[in-house]
Order: sequence, then structure tokens, then C-alpha cells
Amino acid sequence: MIITRTPFRVTLGGGGTDLPAYYEKHGGFIFSAGLDKYMYVTVNRPMEDDLVRIKYSATEVVKKVKDIKHPIAREALTMLGVEKQVEISSVADVSAGTGLGSSSCYAVGILHALHVMKRDYVPLQTIAEEDFLLENKKLGRPIGKQDPYMAAFGGLTVLDIAKNGSVKVRKANVSQEAADTLNRNMLMFFTGVTRSADDILKQQSKAFKGNKNPATESMHYIKEIGHEILAAMEDDEVDEVGRLFDAHWRHKKKTASGMSNSKFDAIYETAKDAGALGGKISGAGGGGFFTFYVPERHKEFRKAMQKYGLRELRYHFDFEGSKVLADISQ
Repeated sequence: MIITRTPFRVTLGGGGTDLPAYYEKHGGFIFSAGLDKYMYVTVNRPMEDDLVRIKYSATEVVKKVKDIKHPIAREALTMLGVEKQVEISSVADVSAGTGLGSSSCYAVGILHALHVMKRDYVPLQTIAEEDFLLENKKLGRPIGKQDPYMAAFGGLTVLDIAKNGSVKVRKANVSQEAADTLNRNMLMFFTGVTRSADDILKQQSKAFKGNKNPATESMHYIKEIGHEILAAMEDDEVDEVGRLFDAHWRHKKKTASGMSNSKFDAIYETAKDAGALGGKISGAGGGGFFTFYVPERHKEFRKAMQKYGLRELRYHFDFEGSKVLADISQ
């Protein structure tokens, strides 16, 4: 039995510039943080038969991998050449569709576990690229580079994405004090809305491919703001991150319809009145988690968010990335 643990993530800067339709023309930049909320994947090889079992919110038992309905599990097994006698189960700290990269956490967790099962120990960057190939190319999902890489690496991590799609991964040069301040003041609340990011991401990609304004111009600003957020963190000017979040959110809403709505706009204005310097919705937008930077008066701020029925996600940063928790050979 093999158990992997893979972290969810929250984008700090540059979100959307990791989409191929953007970085293939302009290059991409991501500054993101792994969270201590995880996807756990267990891979086992039962000895009693050759069946393939997949357990998630449903249970599948099939004779052939091609008959698996779960697309990520099916393609991961196919990609690594595992055809029979395998059982995969998963459980997560955060639900799917909440903008924290759940599908890539699941894919990276499975790929990592299957490589270990085969005694094929590959670098995390290889697993990240396999996930991107699986989701973006084989399944045709409009994901970018961020989710596979952050699921693999975690941490306070910077991704420099070249026009050819190659990714340079580096750890942000952030002091422990600055990281602790960001962790304390960056508050995350679930909007109560889960959704697939595909429609919004497809809108963004279409706009970028056509080089349409204001979407493309807004994404240029978002990339610039991402660099400024990284610089603020590395210079220990953590409160500046909140003000930059506000600028980011104003530009992000221009990249696709459905990014926000009247309710979310009202929540945002209430948050600003309650002490937030800025904030944004995680992931592609339209639901998931609202992330706010609140330098003080946390108790009062939480009460203001509770009036909207929002539930807070208490977290710390993860600095380990995808890892093997157990490897018990039979």
C-alpha cells in the first residue's frame, strides 16, 4: 500500500498568466502558496483478483482500465501502463470546485503513488508535467501550469513560464517573519459556491488567443502586479500585498464574465469596510474561496463575513509539496 499527500494551493500573484493561450505569446509568472489542506491518495494491489477499483465519491470496479469513468484515474493508469490488479482511493480536506486546485492535487497524488508503486522514482517536476499533459492535452481541460506545479512543490513558490511552456521553479526568498505575517493576516472564506472552472478558463483562453482587450491588457497588469506582490513579500512589506490584491481583483474581473457577481461584489465592499486592504476570489473565479488581506481587527472582520454565512478556512502554509506518507510493500 502506498499513500501520498498532496497540498492544495492559493494564488498570491499572476493567476491566469499560466494558461497556454497567454504564456505562449507573452510568457507567464506565478507566485503561489501551498496550504496544509491535502488530497490523500491510496494505491493498493489486492492479491485476490485482477480487477481495477477506483473509490472516490463513487466506486468503480472494472476489468479494463479503458472502462473507468473517472477521467483522471483512467488517464493516469493508462499513462503509466498499469492495466490490472490495482485499487485507488482518495479523500480530501477541501471539496472539489472551490478554486484551490483539487483536480491537479488528485492527478499529482495518483501519478506520484503509481510511480512509487512501479519503483520508478522521478522528480516532482516530471510529475507536474505529466499532470499538465494528462489534464490539458489528453483530457482537453483548460488548466494552466500553476495547479500541477503547486500540487507537486507546495511552499511559497515562484513559477517563471517561458513561451515554449518550460517552467523554472524557485522558492520565494521570503523571511519566516513575513511568511508568518501573511499567514496571520490573509483570511480565507468559503463563498458557499462550488463550480467547474472550465467555462471561465475557456473564456479567458479565447480572449487571449484573439489578443482581445481588455482581457489581455488586464492580464498584463496582473502579471506585473504578481511581480510586485513577490517583491513586497521579499522586502518584508507584507501589508502592501493587501493593496496589490485590490488592484489584482479589479483587473481580474475584466478577464472573463462570471468572474464575480452582485453578491460577491457586496461581500467585497463589506470586507473593505471591515478592514480588508484588498482581496480576490481563488482560482478562476465565480465561486470557491474569497481571500482577504486584513492587517488588524480580525475578530470584527470575521463577524462581518459571518453575516453572509461565509465559513472560514483556517490554514498554515505547506512547505513539503506532494510526499509519500506510507510505502508498504506486499
